Amino acid sequence: MASSSSSSSSAAQALGGNPLEEWTGRVKALEARFRAWMAKQPIHVEAAVTTAVGVVQGGALGGLMGSLTADGGSPFPMPPPPPNANPQAVASFKQAQALAGGPLVQARNFAVMTGANAGISCVMRRIRGAEDIQGSMAAAFGSGALFSLVSGMGTPNPVASAITSGVAFAVFQGGFFMIGQKFSKRQGVSEDTYYSRTRSMLQKLGLEKYEKNFKKGLLTDHTLPLLTDSALRDVKIPPGPRLLILDQIKR
Repeated sequence: MASSSSSSSSAAQALGGNPLEEWTGRVKALEARFRAWMAKQPIHVEAAVTTAVGVVQGGALGGLMGSLTADGGSPFPMPPPPPNANPQAVASFKQAQALAGGPLVQARNFAVMTGANAGISCVMRRIRGAEDIQGSMAAAFGSGALFSLVSGMGTPNPVASAITSGVAFAVFQGGFFMIGQKFSKRQGVSEDTYYSRTRSMLQKLGLEKYEKNFKKGLLTDHTLPLLTDSALRDVKIPPGPRLLILDQIKR
């Protein structure tokens, strides 16, 4: 009995492998199916779901940051500004208050900022067909403007402050995007520029692991409109992913 139980456990380990790797594989498979489902949805559905996910993530991050700040854990509220303070002092106070609020305030601010950024990025990526600097800067502008309006940093002129914050967010995001591109070009191969649209499409479908198959078969962005089932079969892409790729190209 003991030998049979030990043999069965060893067989289960041989079949199942590492539990952590098995769990990670299930999560990745679920994520791939979710991305494939998202890629088939209309743009408004994908944008709504992406925005909701960004709101949840931003709210959790903001709540955590707010709970770690001194003001968030202090029993004494921040004193109001003097009644005879000039508008510039009031605006500075509001900015400090927005950045040093408690968990609920920070959760709200970060939820709006990350949700807007995720939603606008999704829409721009679907419209432009790729994730580029223009879409990234547009998403940063929208998230910065909404963050300024919601957090109350725009007093005494909320519209001007929202525009200023949006421009600042967009400039910073554009700079980071360009720096990231330079580093990726240095670390990667120059031929990657010929697979940008292909990479974006595979990421939408959750099929990033087949990018090497495209490169091995020299299936660049210029060949996307010409792809057939036999061409994808020649680079050893399974039937299921082939159907998703061809359907994405048709749409």
